[in-house]
Amino acid sequence: MIFTRTRSALLMAALLIATAVPVYAQEQTNAALTTEAFLRPSDRIADAVLAPRYLNVTLGNLSPDGRFFVQQQGDGPPSMATFAKPFYRLAGEVIDWQANRSRTLTTRSGKALVVTDAQTGATTTIRVPDDARVTSPTWSPDGSQLAFFAHFANETRIYVADPTNGRSRQVTRSPVLATLHTSIAWTPDSRSIVTVLLPQNRGDAPAEPAVPTTPQVRLTKPGTNSIRTYPDLLQGPYEKELLEYYTTGQLAVIDVQRRRARRIGQPAMISGVSVSPDGMHVQVTTMRRPFSYIVPRRQFGSATEIWSLEDGSVLALVSEQELRDGSPRDTTNGDPEKRNITWRPDGQGLSFLLMAPRQPGDTAQAEESQGEGRGRSRRKDRVFQWLPPFDSASMTTVYENNTRLQNVRYSQDAQTLFLTEQQGQNGHDFAVFLSDTSTKHTIWRGRRASGRGRGFRGGGRTPSLMTKRLGNGTSVVRVSQDGNSVFLSGTEFHDDPMQDGPQSYIDRVEILTGDKTRFYESENDGVFERVLAVLNDDATQLIVSRERLTEVPDSYFRDVSSGELRQLTQNTDYTPSLTNAQRRRYNIKRVDGLEIAVNVTLPADWNGERLPGMIWFYPREYTDQDNYDERVRETYNKNRFPNIGVRSMEILSLEGYAVIQPDAPIIGETGRMNDNYVHDLRNNLAAVIDFLDKEGIIDRQRMAVGGHSYGAFSTFNAMVHTPFFKAGIAGDGNNNRTLTPFSFQSERRTLWQARELYLEMSPFFYADHMSGALLMYHGADDQNVGTFPIHSWRLFEALEALDKTASLYVYPFEEHGPATEETLLDLWARWTAWLDLYVKNPGKEQEKVTTDGS
Repeated sequence: MIFTRTRSALLMAALLIATAVPVYAQEQTNAALTTEAFLRPSDRIADAVLAPRYLNVTLGNLSPDGRFFVQQQGDGPPSMATFAKPFYRLAGEVIDWQANRSRTLTTRSGKALVVTDAQTGATTTIRVPDDARVTSPTWSPDGSQLAFFAHFANETRIYVADPTNGRSRQVTRSPVLATLHTSIAWTPDSRSIVTVLLPQNRGDAPAEPAVPTTPQVRLTKPGTNSIRTYPDLLQGPYEKELLEYYTTGQLAVIDVQRRRARRIGQPAMISGVSVSPDGMHVQVTTMRRPFSYIVPRRQFGSATEIWSLEDGSVLALVSEQELRDGSPRDTTNGDPEKRNITWRPDGQGLSFLLMAPRQPGDTAQAEESQGEGRGRSRRKDRVFQWLPPFDSASMTTVYENNTRLQNVRYSQDAQTLFLTEQQGQNGHDFAVFLSDTSTKHTIWRGRRASGRGRGFRGGGRTPSLMTKRLGNGTSVVRVSQDGNSVFLSGTEFHDDPMQDGPQSYIDRVEILTGDKTRFYESENDGVFERVLAVLNDDATQLIVSRERLTEVPDSYFRDVSSGELRQLTQNTDYTPSLTNAQRRRYNIKRVDGLEIAVNVTLPADWNGERLPGMIWFYPREYTDQDNYDERVRETYNKNRFPNIGVRSMEILSLEGYAVIQPDAPIIGETGRMNDNYVHDLRNNLAAVIDFLDKEGIIDRQRMAVGGHSYGAFSTFNAMVHTPFFKAGIAGDGNNNRTLTPFSFQSERRTLWQARELYLEMSPFFYADHMSGALLMYHGADDQNVGTFPIHSWRLFEALEALDKTASLYVYPFEEHGPATEETLLDLWARWTAWLDLYVKNPGKEQEKVTTDGS
């Protein structure tokens, strides 16, 4: 789909109000609801939204020599003018065609790069051209140089800086093509950069036919083909030509000192580049035709090859993937089963995993049934080494395992393999010495975090094997200086998260014996500390982040051996009025006995009077109480500093609201949780309101509900299935599940397998039951699968026809989540006006004011 400034002018920028919405006569309120222009909220709201939190630093991106960190520094929300720059949407790729780069590099770039000394915290700002934005800071292998993209209005160039003094210089004479491949790759000697440039003699972009030359042609394929409702798919031959034109680039090696480009091979649609540790070869992934009208670019065909960096000759096909459009005839050329393909850290070719060939008559189902438990197979899994010249004769097996392996990692000298196997939820990390591959040395064994329940992130029982990145671009397992031990890091969560906060830890594990010693554990005295970086092989010198409920996170140097703790950053709390808000957390019981957690934020000066309330929520699915409790234990952190963002509902506490953020679990057996969606939705909301009413915190006659995305979907449902709310705010939501017929969230049944469920969960079909006043907002370019803007338009039309009170604000160029400064401020102005009208001050005598002010 093609977007230009001319077309964007046709998009409605601000507001549509439903039939004769009643509002107070005060001019301010009328303006906030009816003005067709970008508005600004009160100063206290605007100050909280635009607070310069981007100036705070969390140290990351450590140089290979361990001396410096670098951060990309922003300058606040992007402007509408930046978002309005013309772009193309082609098969899921959004391209700033004037500058030949991904639109994300234009809209989400930084203003500056700041280098921080890892020992002293001293900072150096990299010099950037005044008219450029920056992304992708990338250290040279020796740590002496820092490369980055400088994005100008109509082109992108690569600059290289000296981190010690901040001086930078341009090293590319030709513009970079950064549409598919958007990162920077150094050669191991730190002398050159491998990148993709605009092709020579490129010619003009394809011209759109003045008169259409074809209808849109689509034919179904044999067999079942359940594809998702993808956005911005290719529409016709012209868009296919555009996609190829704007993704075809020339691989080149840039001599950093001489600023000379040596072109490698022929132009191709390059999507990935990985330089070998010996600097002799490069792994190149290219997009291949045919293109598709029914799936996005990431599912198009691709090939990964090894090219010579000397002359660009193709030495080997590593893997080739055909178009994945759901056709039952999908096949792969080359070897489809190569997995975990990486360069070996010792420079000795490639490493990959490959299962042994199936025997005649074998099937995947037979292997599963004859294995010794879930995940077992009769076929061995093998670790291969593939040396130049990358032919079949140079491929050797270095290790075989009786079960399928999840991955393989190496020690720095590549003489020790670190492998992971898994059966169901039971994981096993082990080491194998290449000098004796018959013995497995267990590093960790246990139950991995299940991830059941959408949004679940386990961590307490699943430690990670610590790694480090070498200057040659490879990642290896961190081995102690004496070569005998490795390190496991993780977070320890406690049974009662309201009593004890999570603690970060590092265990030293002896490879030969598996003996484990915990030598670092963060405090549990009101501080949350986590490891950001490790500075030495024995993991005794750390960079950590420390924060408290009322203290903004800062980065520190910690010496585990000596106990030294030295602050490196001086971050600022830019919203102390929100930090000082009163915060409470309750465990409450639903009518069916299920216990759920509720977070409440109250104004800092709250003195006990009942407040209007806003419930902001996002339901998630679980199998039972234990499954839900597990997530609570491993996600709640009583010691974390309040994470206030530009759309954080806690900001409403500045306007005198109780902001309520409850968990909203939907409970049911695996695969059928949503059978209880409406039932549990009601129970969750009723329990929250009843409890807070009894506590004397809220006025239950002045309640609002809201959410974003699936939270918006659930807000619609709350307003049609309960009588609790005077108003609702719903952003970028879905309201009709028949438009996502092949699954949504954790639901895997199709519409035709669970027809009644899809209908019951679709508030569009119950719009006539809606109570309260609904404010909807939607990004005009929402690209999220399942939440296209048509949902909000159609619901608005239905509510208008049903004489319901509603408003719809559609924001140009915004996607699945408001981003520009103009949009954010406008939203807050309209949100607060809407809530003040229908929630804070309901029931007063009103006069009707329509969009035109009549």
